[in-house]
Amino acid sequence: MTQLHALRLRLLVQQESDRIIHQQVEELDLSVAQARSLCWLALLAEAHEEQASDAEQRGNTEQAMGWFADAMRLRDAIQLVSSIEIPLPEEISPPECSGHGRL
Repeated sequence: MTQLHALRLRLLVQQESDRIIHQQVEELDLSVAQARSLCWLALLAEAHEEQASDAEQRGNTEQAMGWFADAMRLRDAIQLVSSIEIPLPEEISPPECSGHGRL
């Protein structure tokens, strides 16, 4: 079942990647993508922390440590995604020409 889940996840990521590639740059709102990523990462981290707590209550320390480690990696990813500064759409200005044939 986990192999099926991995394949499904890979397909969803590929579909989303294709959708992003085929959008016009003006239509792509990176701030929305960042916000969605943060929401999903936070939900996943919370779920992993709950799994760690459940495993600890059942006395399965090894599994609890694994879930906790995954939750910490997700928290690190949240920090990384949060630190990316994406200009809001109204702050984006078109590139200026330098007059030397380059943009």
